[in-house]
Amino acid sequence: MRKIILITGGQRSGKSRYAEELALSLSTHPVYVATAHVWDEEFHQRVLKHQQRRGPQWTNIEEERLLSRHDVTNRVVVIDCITLWCTNYFYDSSLSGTALPDVEEALAAIKEEFNRFTQQEATFIFVTNEIGCGGVSTDAIQRRFTDLQGWMNQYVASKADEVVWMVSGIPVEIKHLFKKE
Repeated sequence: MRKIILITGGQRSGKSRYAEELALSLSTHPVYVATAHVWDEEFHQRVLKHQQRRGPQWTNIEEERLLSRHDVTNRVVVIDCITLWCTNYFYDSSLSGTALPDVEEALAAIKEEFNRFTQQEATFIFVTNEIGCGGVSTDAIQRRFTDLQGWMNQYVASKADEVVWMVSGIPVEIKHLFKKE
């Protein structure tokens, strides 16, 4: 059975920890898909720390864009995170020669990839950030990225069976659909 769970919240709200605990409650050998592009040494050390914390029971996949290349049929999969995944598409769209990244182009591409990936029979646990909760940025690129992120979060939430908002390490259920089997 296919199931999509979205875990959202602010930075350091406990999203990843909660997603990992949930995955381990559903499977003894879950999959972790890291969407981050490693920009510098500090971020590389952060990635290593996360991998060590998860331990050997996890299958780790590093994939910046094309999640659907990976067969996760009948697995429990944590995708961490939509924000970094969107970043990879956002900056690729900026290569089209325009002064600012093309939000519509990036959004269409990431939605298409999301749909391809989640066609598999698996339990998908997507982690994302709510970056639009603050004020409106004075920076045009940041405003465009916040739009992209917000629209992608809405899209995933509309497809999700469950949505959980993390507040100070506490999960708050936002959406839960009960499906008859």
